[in-house]
Amino acid sequence: MKLWRTTPEAAGKFADSHSALATDLIVQMKKAFGESGMDRILKLRTAEQERTYRAATGGARTLKARLDKLAKIRSAEGYMAEVRRDGEGFFFVENHCPICAAARLCSGLCREELALFKRVLGSDVEVERTSHILAGAGRCAYRVRGA
Repeated sequence: MKLWRTTPEAAGKFADSHSALATDLIVQMKKAFGESGMDRILKLRTAEQERTYRAATGGARTLKARLDKLAKIRSAEGYMAEVRRDGEGFFFVENHCPICAAARLCSGLCREELALFKRVLGSDVEVERTSHILAGAGRCAYRVRGA
């Protein structure tokens, strides 16, 4: 018996319907649960992300170290994240959005993302979105400063 499987390089040659599935599920969840139900689902998802992110950033003693760890997590998730120093603070930049199709249908994903960053980075930190892919920018960027 022979067993065949595709390599990661060949995977791109085959159809990938993750985006279509995700967007269809969002539409169906909105129909089934309404906007308030979607908000509850997003809050559950964000709470899980927060636990994961806090575990990964918890040992970081400085804002820069927390940002670097957050960028590593987000890059592993496909966001191509990086941290840049900016005068008195930093820019946290996501050069790609792997959930863009879903976010176009559900703006709550972006709202929750911003709230998540604020909670994970700490109550003594200001986080402001300065550019947004869904608003036509080429990336999402956040100005981050210690309060």
